[in-house]
Amino acid sequence: MRRKSGLILLALAVFFAALSPLLRWYAFPRLAKVPANAYQDMVLEARNATLLDYGTMTARTVPKVTIVQTLKGNVEESERIERTAGRDVVVWDGLSYVQGPDGKMVSRIPERYIFDAHTQEPVHATGEMVDGHPVRREGLEFKWPFRTEKRDYEYFDAQARVTAPIHYKGTEKFRGLEVYYFEQTIPWTQVAMPRTMPVAGITPETVARTGTTRWYTTVRRFWVEPVTGAPVYGEEIHREELRGGTLLGDRDKVTAFAGHVKMREDYIEHTVDLVAANRTLVLLMTSYLPWGFLTLGVLLLALALYVEARGRRPAGPEPAPAADTEPVTA
Repeated sequence: MRRKSGLILLALAVFFAALSPLLRWYAFPRLAKVPANAYQDMVLEARNATLLDYGTMTARTVPKVTIVQTLKGNVEESERIERTAGRDVVVWDGLSYVQGPDGKMVSRIPERYIFDAHTQEPVHATGEMVDGHPVRREGLEFKWPFRTEKRDYEYFDAQARVTAPIHYKGTEKFRGLEVYYFEQTIPWTQVAMPRTMPVAGITPETVARTGTTRWYTTVRRFWVEPVTGAPVYGEEIHREELRGGTLLGDRDKVTAFAGHVKMREDYIEHTVDLVAANRTLVLLMTSYLPWGFLTLGVLLLALALYVEARGRRPAGPEPAPAADTEPVTA
C-alpha cells in the first residue's frame, strides 16, 4: 500500500514540476493578449493653453483645451489580417479629437494601428495609416509589451510619423503601483496639415498654396506598469507653430497650440484600477502559479521519497514465543 502511495505522489510531483515551465513559457504567450474587441477612451486636458484663433490668425490664452482619444478594436479587420499573418493580430481604429474651450473642433486625426496581440510589435498590412495617409510603423505605440524591461524602446510618433527612442528614466511609485518612467523628445519637425481643418472652406491644399507650413515638437512622458505593459499615466509638453507664407502676413511664425497636456483625474483612477486587476492575472501566469507548482512538485517528490523509504525499511525481529513451564507445586 505504501509503494502504491509513493508512485502516486511521484506522478503528481512530475506533473506539477512539468506544469510550471509549461504555464510560463507555453500558456502565457498564448493566453496573455490584448483582446481584438477592446474599446477604450481617454480624456486629456491642457489648462491655460495657447491656441490659434483662425478668424484673426492670432494666438491667445484659453482656460482649457480638451483632447479625447478613443481606441476601438476592429474584429473584422483583425480576422482578415490573421489569415495571412499567421499570428493573433489586433487592429485599433483610433481617433484623436481636440476641442477648444467653446467646444468647437480644433483638430480631428484618425489612425489605424495594427499590432501583434501578445508582443505589441507592429504588423504591416493594408490599412495602416495616420489621418488617411499610409504609414509603416516601427516600434511601439500606445502600449508597451507584457513584462516591460528597464531599457529604451522605439516609439512611433503619429504627428511627425517617425520612430524615435523613448528612454527609460527610472522606477517610481504611482498610486500604489511600481511603474517605469519613460520620456521621449521630438525636436521641431515639419509635419503635415490635418486633413480636417477647423475652418470651413480651408483645406491642406489651400494652406499649402500660401506657402505656410506646420511645425511640431513635444516632450512625451509615460508611467508604465511593467507587468502588463500598460501606461497608467501620460502627459505631453506640446507645441505647434505655423511658419512663413502669405497666410501669416509679415510674421515669420505664430503659435497654433502650446500646452502641458495631462490625463484627467477620473481617467487616471479608472486606468490604475483596471491595470491593477490585470496585473494580478498576468502575475498568476508568470510568477504565482509557476513558482507555486514548482514548489508543490518538490514537496510531493520529497514526500514520495519518504513514503518509499518507509516502505523499504526492514521489519523488526519477531518476538520469541513464551517457553512452556511446568507448574510449581508445593
